[in-house]
Amino acid sequence: MSALRKAQFEHDELLPPPVSETTRELARSEWLHNAAEQLVRFGCDVMFQRRLKSAQGVTLDQLALAVDEHVNKRLADCEIENPALGFLLIVATQGHVDRVAAAELLGESAHPLGKLGEIAEGLLQPLADDALIAQAEADAQ
Repeated sequence: MSALRKAQFEHDELLPPPVSETTRELARSEWLHNAAEQLVRFGCDVMFQRRLKSAQGVTLDQLALAVDEHVNKRLADCEIENPALGFLLIVATQGHVDRVAAAELLGESAHPLGKLGEIAEGLLQPLADDALIAQAEADAQ
């Protein structure tokens, strides 16, 4: 074995083992995706309630406000290069949809549900653990 290969082998052996997601992490990830989809695709509030606690969740109004804040920040930071907001409003008043203008306003995202899904998950993230507990409590009844 050459010295270089031996050094590489020794280095590789020092690396931590690959991280695998736990059952809880998988359940959390699945809940986040499903809840974001409920908000973004179906336009429904995401609400749940733990036993003896107040209801929690994210409403469509809260998502809309977060989207407003996101787009306003992009506009203020001059990240939008064409009159996308104007085009979007013009076609909306005519009952049409301009996906190109909406995409320009929202910006790029690698999230499966696009930037709206990313924003929705950001709102839902702090609630995921309580949602899983509420789900387990409901299943135990």
